[in-house]
Amino acid sequence: MELATVARYHRAMPAPSHGRYPYSPIAQRPAYDWPGGKRLAVYIALNLEWFAFGEGLGAELAPGGPQPDVLNYAWRDYGNRVGVFRLAELFAELKLPVSLLINSDMLEHAPQAVDAFPGAELVGHGRTNSERQGTLSEDEERKLIAESTSAIEKYSGQRPRGWLGPWISQSPLTPDLLQEAGYRYLLDWCHDDQPVWMKTRKGRILSVPYPQELNDIPQIVARKREGADFAAMIVDAFEVMQGECANRPLVMGVALHPYLVGWPHRFKYLARALRQIAREADERVWFTTAGAVAAHAAALPDGTVP
Repeated sequence: MELATVARYHRAMPAPSHGRYPYSPIAQRPAYDWPGGKRLAVYIALNLEWFAFGEGLGAELAPGGPQPDVLNYAWRDYGNRVGVFRLAELFAELKLPVSLLINSDMLEHAPQAVDAFPGAELVGHGRTNSERQGTLSEDEERKLIAESTSAIEKYSGQRPRGWLGPWISQSPLTPDLLQEAGYRYLLDWCHDDQPVWMKTRKGRILSVPYPQELNDIPQIVARKREGADFAAMIVDAFEVMQGECANRPLVMGVALHPYLVGWPHRFKYLARALRQIAREADERVWFTTAGAVAAHAAALPDGTVP
């Protein structure tokens, strides 16, 4: 077959689709406000994660050796023992709401880290970050969701309404299983600056923007950028989105992990950035939680949210 014929054949083939949501250009959507006429919703997503010793997955400070990989395990453990409490004090100082994305094993092994954020929203984040959700069978994934949900409900007295998969890992059925388990929103898809409805086999679930750019793991671990660069990204994004929100409502999330930004040399720059955006926020800015964003979006008239 000639190259021109091959090219025409591929252009004629339908593009594969996940079928969860249609394409929707942000500049052509209905306008709406956040509560009180706000236009830019800003939320902190703090990942509180537990890692198995001597096995499983985990971000690395340096290439790990044979298990037990003490170097990397202990580096991550610092976040739950020390770094998380620096962050708690900073958020309390700035009166910043926070969404805690928690592995349910944290409630067994380090509940004091969760207790450090009284009144925070609790978001399901699997059992542990030593496993991926997307590799499980349907029954195994349903069990993971149920176990995580039950542990959070037992701890807090409330069922979590939002979910982020450990390692942003989804199976083809994850949105369906979450909606069937009573979840109202998920955070795994980094595809928009506004909430988007996703179809499920028994209804729909809201996708709330979760950042993979303003996220310390991709930037600091993967791209090897340090605290000053990451903090500058937060300020830069805020300035751009604060300007754009005159045209459309937007969501700006900042994803953090205590074992990265909880170290003193990085915490210094994070604190500086958060203090700056808190100082520069005008009457259009809503410091909030992912759950509050989801609840407001879900209550808007049908057709407002794509």
